[in-house]
Amino acid sequence: MSDTINYGIIGCGMMGQEHLRNIALLPQTQVVAIYEPDAEMAAKAQALAPDAKLVSSVSELLAVPELDCLVIVSPNYCHVDQLEAIKASRPLPILVEKPLFTDPQDAARLEDFRKDYPAPVWVAMEYRYMPPIAALLKEADAATGGVKMLTIREHRFPFLEKVGDWNRFNAKTGGTFVEKCCHFFDLMRLVLKSEPTRIMASAGQSVNHLDETYDGETPDILDNGYVIVDFANGSRAMLELCMFAEGARYQEEVSAVGPSGKIEALVPGPGRFWPEHLGAAPTPQLIISPRSPKGPERRDIPVDATLLEAGDHNGSTYYQHQGFLALVRKAKPTPDVTLSDGWKAVAMGMAAQASARSGQAVTLDSIGSFPLFPETGA
Repeated sequence: MSDTINYGIIGCGMMGQEHLRNIALLPQTQVVAIYEPDAEMAAKAQALAPDAKLVSSVSELLAVPELDCLVIVSPNYCHVDQLEAIKASRPLPILVEKPLFTDPQDAARLEDFRKDYPAPVWVAMEYRYMPPIAALLKEADAATGGVKMLTIREHRFPFLEKVGDWNRFNAKTGGTFVEKCCHFFDLMRLVLKSEPTRIMASAGQSVNHLDETYDGETPDILDNGYVIVDFANGSRAMLELCMFAEGARYQEEVSAVGPSGKIEALVPGPGRFWPEHLGAAPTPQLIISPRSPKGPERRDIPVDATLLEAGDHNGSTYYQHQGFLALVRKAKPTPDVTLSDGWKAVAMGMAAQASARSGQAVTLDSIGSFPLFPETGA
């Protein structure tokens, strides 16, 4: 491997272009090949990575000899097919965007993939790396004395338009709790250091996309809901999602409480959506509220302006790429977010989707033949 790490990118829509901008900030890296079938998105990607070769298929990309690693940023439902193609042709280190998969029928294929895939695979969970949430993760145990209750609130804008409108339907996204919320289920497991045992959800499509039709079909994705999760260690978590609340000052509010106190992370949405007439966009914050002595401590957690310009995720995509690059360089032994982590986040989302449909709580052995949690492993 040369000193410069050469990337191949599969999919360069909105999120793929964010990856391109952040890779460009890393030392001794370059994107050498891009597969993006949409002409408009390919042109935008080429403008961001003018030296990259545009190819017409995954197989053509994998034939580029200089490649050291791959980033998969294609629509959700393409991930498993592309992982299998990479394994069959040229196994390389992979950063694959969430959700790892969307269809319960793909569980067996994913298990076959990971059994003997010889290179590391990192599942992209950007929210772990948002500076205020990273600060909460670091300080949660000390601030709370051990988290017993975790609440994650996301009040945000509706789903944006994507190429082919693939994100308007459950069949291609896995459903909103899979597509959008697997980040939050990943955070639940990370903060609470336990595995879920029961998931209950109430959700609906109340406002968004109701007047849209595609090939005669109305979108069926959820735009609001609550999810309550019980964990094996006795802790519990709740997700509150609303996708017609872009007027909020903060997009994500994460609150963890334990016997000693409470800690909160407040995360603003993308700066490009903040109205100019309101002045500067909000600064992320961390709030620590001990029970004794009482008195909340509020800290600003500013994000580097260059990183804010590079994407919509408060710098987290850059920090994630720093870790992945260290993994590719063999300076880091294992991915922060393994295939098992990505699998479990999807499984929790699927359980929430099932509970919202049925109105019944879902236990982790009650989703038919789908192995909700994989065996231990990468």
